[in-house]
Amino acid sequence: MSTILGMLTAFLLVAGAIWLGGSPWAFINLQGVMIVVLGTFAVTAISFRFQEMMTLPVNIWTLLRHGQRDPSEEAIKIMKIAVEARKHNDILLLERLLPKLKDTPFLMKAIQLVVDATEPEEIEQILRREASTASSRHMRSVDFLRRAGDVAPAMGLIGTLIGLVRMLGNLDNPAQIGPAMAVALLTTFYGALMAHLFFIPLAAKTEHCTDEEALVNNLYAMGATSIRRKENPRRLEMLLNTVLPPAQRITFFK
Repeated sequence: MSTILGMLTAFLLVAGAIWLGGSPWAFINLQGVMIVVLGTFAVTAISFRFQEMMTLPVNIWTLLRHGQRDPSEEAIKIMKIAVEARKHNDILLLERLLPKLKDTPFLMKAIQLVVDATEPEEIEQILRREASTASSRHMRSVDFLRRAGDVAPAMGLIGTLIGLVRMLGNLDNPAQIGPAMAVALLTTFYGALMAHLFFIPLAAKTEHCTDEEALVNNLYAMGATSIRRKENPRRLEMLLNTVLPPAQRITFFK
């Protein structure tokens, strides 16, 4: 919600300033849209494969919608599972927990590996590899957004140069100077708007979510490995706190 509200507020502030300043239609220019908006996506697409381009929107949306989890809360969740597993010493108990973990597929897979009696070392290797793959996939989304954030102002500058060339070529025709100047200024405006109100903030948010997801997945991997080894949950709490930031460390056992 912070992403949606932040972007919506920023665009509404710009739109409000335009509306209060006069006719908003003066800020709409088809040539500028073609050069900046379509040009940005076309140039950005050069740096990525077509299959990546098709999956990027879904990856970004999924990460922003489901990837933001409080590491402290997830650590507490893992501790509760570990305590129950040690208390009852029953694999069937963990198996009954699996349907309740559908909203956290990574944790569900980790517990499934424990239920399947996979060796602890193998559990750790599988989960680390999967977490690394997920982080790499999300970082491609960050790379795309950053690339688009770099390209948008450059396309705006290209549009400005086109407008200036047209204006200088028609100095003897005053009727053509205004439209040419509009293209020159609006393309710069569109490029700055796309870069600083959309692509760059979204890239920063996606990167933050990627780092947070990597931390949570690391907690899941540590928890599953500890449960499989039947270690004391107090030791697991200590291990989890070694990777949690100081402000997010947990105190499960009073």
